[in-house]
Amino acid sequence: MKETFKPLAMRPDTEQYLHRVNSILEEFAADGYTLTLRQLYYQLVGRDEIANSTSSYNKLGRVIASGRLAGLIDWEHIEDRLRVVSKTTTWDSPKQILEAAARQFKYDRLQGQQNYLEVWVEKDALSQVVERAAQPYQVPVMVNRGYGSVSAMYEAYRRFEREMGQGKERCFILYLGDHDPSGLDMVRDIEDRVGGMLDSGEYSAGSSDRLQVVHIALTMEQIKRYSPPPNPAKITDSRAGEYIKRHGMKSWEVDALPPKTLVKLITEHLEQHLDVELYNSIKAKEEAVRGRALDYINDFEDE
Repeated sequence: MKETFKPLAMRPDTEQYLHRVNSILEEFAADGYTLTLRQLYYQLVGRDEIANSTSSYNKLGRVIASGRLAGLIDWEHIEDRLRVVSKTTTWDSPKQILEAAARQFKYDRLQGQQNYLEVWVEKDALSQVVERAAQPYQVPVMVNRGYGSVSAMYEAYRRFEREMGQGKERCFILYLGDHDPSGLDMVRDIEDRVGGMLDSGEYSAGSSDRLQVVHIALTMEQIKRYSPPPNPAKITDSRAGEYIKRHGMKSWEVDALPPKTLVKLITEHLEQHLDVELYNSIKAKEEAVRGRALDYINDFEDE
């Protein structure tokens, strides 16, 4: 939806810039994705439309703000995932809430699985993309926002310990983070902290060996394949020295991979560790029961 609040007098180069921006936003909207400003920026950089610099990012922010206010960019094509409003849900009739409840009915699609999985992501900006891939499989998503807190690591330990106590053979964390000094070290940090708690827990016999952190993005192989725009390595990071020795003076952000690529990547890794046939059989049963419930509700008469 486009709404005009403040007309914009544009130079030809600004008009052309907005045209390129809109073409990218509409491309992703057609696939059901809403981009953050950061994701849009990386799409422009990756297509050699703009330079990878702080000034380019700041200019994009200004142009986007002006373009939206001028009614030139669809307000629903860009979102701020940190600033949201909480509102109480209301209903027009009992039948309406019954239908909503029936549509939300789900079995535990992972019952009987030998493995327990979670998807962890370094950045909140990617939470929507990660959840889009993980939710159909009912796999939990953890947004770390950098290094996880002690509380978050403890709660993770409790979840994994509970699953092991209920007979899960292996537990997996599928991890997505930046390819930079801290982003790569976070894999080690998770293994050390959660694994260390498991070694001391109730099911300590070999329990940390049954937990595996799988770094699914961003890897050097993916960097070579997709050529995301590089950033300077963060030399102020205490881990920069070792990183630069191994990877050079460039680093890369996981946001730079297209959302469709990330969803495909997560889905492939989930299905590698799940019994997909068992999952599909439970899903089919769930859909049949939901259909019968909706048929019953259709006969319900509001007073």
